Order: sequence, then structure tokens, then C-alpha cells
Amino acid sequence: MAKKHKRTPKSILKLPDLEQSKSAVLNSLPSVSSQRSYDHAIPQFIDWYCSEPRLAFNRIVVTTYRIFLEQAHYASSTINLRLAAVRRLAYEAADSGLLSPDLAAGIRRVKGAKKHGTRAGNWLTAEQGRALLSSFDRAALRGKRDYAMVAVLLGCGLRRAELAAAQVADLQQREEHWVFADLIGKGGHIRTVPIPDWVVEAVALWLREAGVTGGLSSVP
Repeated sequence: MAKKHKRTPKSILKLPDLEQSKSAVLNSLPSVSSQRSYDHAIPQFIDWYCSEPRLAFNRIVVTTYRIFLEQAHYASSTINLRLAAVRRLAYEAADSGLLSPDLAAGIRRVKGAKKHGTRAGNWLTAEQGRALLSSFDRAALRGKRDYAMVAVLLGCGLRRAELAAAQVADLQQREEHWVFADLIGKGGHIRTVPIPDWVVEAVALWLREAGVTGGLSSVP
């Protein structure tokens, strides 16, 4: 009886290994929107990883990738979502025997990007925000729309231009959380903005009442 060959984990992954692990990640995600998001994030990392010889697929390399994203002026939320995709890639590579479990564990410990910045201009207090939201007639369709728009401005911190340019397709679910994905903001910076649950509910309610269904198969 022939002995079953046991795969020896590696420290350096080649393109076929990375593509195999990417397929495993996508197959493990139940949400179509999450699959779409990771199918966007993982190839970007693979392109960067394969752009020059790497000593290993490890914590130091992934930290270097985070620094690369920071220097490219991606928003902290976008960087952290990209890192989540890389961690998932490492997990699947280790689970399939391609990557050393110790290296995968180190990658999972890579810290995300810190959120910096100070508030400029005049900001509403929480009480003022609640008063503004309560002024809309939510029994009427127009009131539902206006409430949803202001909820996005207050809850997500979007700029007016970003809200005006937002598309239904920008609403995506990543890591079981809803976001406005890859918005092009001031100065051409790309950022991904998390959406609080109460804002998701307001937007979903208005979209349903308005009969907007395109791209919303998984929105609650």
C-alpha cells in the first residue's frame, strides 16, 4: 500500500500557491459581495508580493505591505480591510498545507493602520444630530429619503460630494459588516467607509420603499 505523501509547508509562496489560496478564500465566503471585495483586494496584494523577490510570506512582509498602502495614501479603513483579506489568504494557505502555521500566525498579528486626523469646521453634537434626524417625516417617501441621506452624512462622515456620487454598487458587505467601498474622496484618495447598523437600516428602508432593487440582493 502506497504511503500518502504529506505536503511540506513553505515559507515562500509562488504565484500558483497564492492563486490556489485565493480560490480557497473565495470559496469559503458565503456572501457574494464579500467574494467580490476579496477578489478585488487579494490580487492587489499578489501583484505587489510578486513584483519583486520576497524572502518569505510572513509578518515582516505583510507589515511592509501595510506601509506601502499607507504611503499610497489609502484611508485607514481601506488599509485595514485589505489587511483582513491578506490574513484570510494566509489562513487558507496554512490550512491547505502550503504555508507554515507559524508564519500564518505571525501574519494574523500584524497590526492595522492607525486612524489619525483632527476634526475641522463646525460639528453637530450628538443631541443636535438626533434633533435633526427627528425633524423628518418618516411616514412619507421623501422623508425616508432625506432621513437616509442625513443618516449617512452623520453616521458615516461622508462629504456631500461623496454622498452625491455614491452608487448602489458601492454598498458592499465585507467581513460581515456593510461599507461604502472604494469611494473616491478629496484629493483623489480612495477610502472604504464602515456603515453603522442604524444607517444601513435607514438606507435599506428607503431603497425598498423607492423600489430600487439593482445590486441589493443581500441588503436587509
